Amino acid sequence: MKPNIKNIAVLTSGGDAPGMNACIRAVVRTGIYHGRNMFGAVQGYQGLINNNIIPMDARSVSNILHMGGTILKTARCLEFKEEAGMEIAFKNLQEKGIDGLVVIGGDGTFTGAKRFGEKFGVKVIGVPGTIDNDLYGSDFTLGYDTAINTVIEAIDKIRDTADSHDRLFFIEVMGRDSGCIALRSAIASGAEAVLLPERETSLKELIVKLKSGASTKKSSSIVIVSEGNKYGGAYDIAKAVKRKFTHYDTKVTVLGHLQRGGSPSGFDRILGSRLGFAATNALIAGETMKMVGLKGNEIGLTTLAEALSGLSNYKLEDDLLEMTHVLSI
Repeated sequence: MKPNIKNIAVLTSGGDAPGMNACIRAVVRTGIYHGRNMFGAVQGYQGLINNNIIPMDARSVSNILHMGGTILKTARCLEFKEEAGMEIAFKNLQEKGIDGLVVIGGDGTFTGAKRFGEKFGVKVIGVPGTIDNDLYGSDFTLGYDTAINTVIEAIDKIRDTADSHDRLFFIEVMGRDSGCIALRSAIASGAEAVLLPERETSLKELIVKLKSGASTKKSSSIVIVSEGNKYGGAYDIAKAVKRKFTHYDTKVTVLGHLQRGGSPSGFDRILGSRLGFAATNALIAGETMKMVGLKGNEIGLTTLAEALSGLSNYKLEDDLLEMTHVLSI
């Protein structure tokens, strides 16, 4: 017999991602529509431990669709990794009668949710909120589309300067273990080369490619570097290339946390709404220890364990990888 979930809390944890507010809004309003009492944990798992859990109504989430970040704040909570911290969080949920939890975040968030659910029997559904797009079970994670558009906009501006001054720019983007942002932004911005964690490109290959572009009178070159690339960050790579390739004046731009912020794209607003709606409905239907995700154009469920298999199951698209070579000549 499925549980009768009456009180649901939602939290955001780990790195923020554009579209989280759209998801919070959908979770809260879907729960209220179905007659549930809704709560928000401020600062993620830390909020559960600190008992910073506030009641939310339909007006609590008004006018937030367009906002970046998360109105519930977020934090990385080392205390929640320990059983003692989890026990405090569980007692706080019990005191408020909360019997369902929606967690929005990435792999660290889901790891905590999985352990919490297994240890204390908490009913939990995850929503993939991370710009890295590195959770198995969803073609797109929340915030990924906005991050790509932010990167593209920045590269377009840098290209203007690169063309004007005959420069080579190395642009570092986020993606410690995943080259998803780097790959798509490279294609969309017409970058001459991209360095990814998943596929090794030697510095010799990169220099040959840049020399080829110079010989055909390219006025500038853009190289996208995923931060998880094996040769190091953009500064290290630029220094190594500069020693052997002096045709261009070499510059480095690290986009950093710029990629996390900003108003979410239309895609992420809709995705956040769909995932939040589905997460609340899944809890009410008796599902637990699962993640809601976009597969094709349908919302489906994946176990948290499968979702956390992440990069071991993810494969960069072969056609996109080939395009980085073919279209950059």
